[in-house]
Amino acid sequence: MKTSPFARHIVLAVVLGAAAVLIDSPLFNIIPTAQAASVAGLPDFADLAEKTGPAVVNIRTTERVKPGQGGLPGGDDEEMQEFFRRFFGVPIPRQQQPDRAPRNRKPSPQQEEEVPRGVGSGFIISADGFILTNAHVVDGADDVYVTMTDKREFKAKIIGVDKRTDVAVVRIEGTNLPRLTMGDPNKLRVGEWVIAIGSPFGLDNTVTAGIISAKARDTGEYLPLIQTDVAVNPGNSGGPLINMRGEVVGINSQIYSRSGGYMGISFAVPIDEAMRVAEQLRTTGRVTRGRIGVQIGEVTKDVAESLGLPHAQGALVQRVEPGGPAEKGGLEAGDIILKFNGTPIEKATDLPRMVGATKPGTRSTLMIWRKGASRDVTLNVAELEPEKIAKKDERKAKPEQAPNVLGLVVSDLTDAQKKELKVDGGVIVDTAEGAAARVGLRAGDVILRLNNNDVKDAKQFNSLVSKLDHKKMAVLLVRRGDASQFVPIRPNGQ
Repeated sequence: MKTSPFARHIVLAVVLGAAAVLIDSPLFNIIPTAQAASVAGLPDFADLAEKTGPAVVNIRTTERVKPGQGGLPGGDDEEMQEFFRRFFGVPIPRQQQPDRAPRNRKPSPQQEEEVPRGVGSGFIISADGFILTNAHVVDGADDVYVTMTDKREFKAKIIGVDKRTDVAVVRIEGTNLPRLTMGDPNKLRVGEWVIAIGSPFGLDNTVTAGIISAKARDTGEYLPLIQTDVAVNPGNSGGPLINMRGEVVGINSQIYSRSGGYMGISFAVPIDEAMRVAEQLRTTGRVTRGRIGVQIGEVTKDVAESLGLPHAQGALVQRVEPGGPAEKGGLEAGDIILKFNGTPIEKATDLPRMVGATKPGTRSTLMIWRKGASRDVTLNVAELEPEKIAKKDERKAKPEQAPNVLGLVVSDLTDAQKKELKVDGGVIVDTAEGAAARVGLRAGDVILRLNNNDVKDAKQFNSLVSKLDHKKMAVLLVRRGDASQFVPIRPNGQ
């Protein structure tokens, strides 16, 4: 019996449809899961995590304080925990605590107490124990403890810290330790897969994955950063960003967040820049950078067209430091620096990085654009002054005052401190006793707000404190380092 072409098409469609249903059923689902994932183009991170994980470490820092100074805000205080449960939906993540003396045994007035300071991540870069992490993870810590995946714990020594790049090197005593291989971040492609390993909220060896979202992202930092969508949270800082070849391409350093937690954007310090810093830290304990003594700005399209430049590029000299290398070399305000030692400057932020990477004392050539023509000038690069780190015992002696009902003695911020913190008011804590010490406040904290009132100065703050209802909980907005946090406190400390 003959069938029409139309009928044959109908039969074929029915057969293929039935076959599709059968193949999709559990009885005929014979494609292995791994092969199916491969067919779909999805990466399998299991081997990568297993290979690189042992070289990633958890870093726990502590500091030694005298009795009455207290620990970190929100440690074990139940009222603090309840505050965070109500307003943020979750309690404060509890970090691993070092062993402490029983609560009913008070230390002597001279005895210092070790209290937790923070948790971060790091990774081993040499078999003899050198570890790379973020500067903000270990800076200011009295003691640093490193825990490996096999649960071995070491007390680490801080070799060097560089705040400008947020890179630090610490070392533990060991041999034949697992280490990671460094990659080339310049070969990264937007869209390629990467993973992060670290200790978010103290949960060590947590693996998260994502893609490279952008390269050389300017965020106002000293270095251009790698942007990813890898989940990074507090505690991930200092951990490695790893490509699919198992190579480190960056150090997870920052997140963009309005909540304090991950919001889909994270940043990493490129590993090539970090290793250059690490090498200097390992050799001398500090980083030496060059400077030429200019204040610069961007060259806009309108400015470039008006001055006859082919396109907007270079760094516009806005101010020349009197007596500095630039002035001695003949640079003037209004010049546009197009090249530094032959390397083109595409945007203004390229210049400080190039100059910073130049050894002080080097004779350098700059191509500049002045009055419609280019010319070369030469100058000697000077050394950029290292960042000054105030020591605990360098605080200015102040007249003794009685603590207020919160247990606080405060003083006004200096103009320099306000400028550094980018605030208009606030007070700095000189002494924290009683109620203040129990909720974790300590000397050096900055108080910006009491309840709904902005704090302007010490006199106004103490006046506000004197009017508090002792039966009600008050809340302080406290700045410590780069982070601000609300700290509930009862005036009578009960």
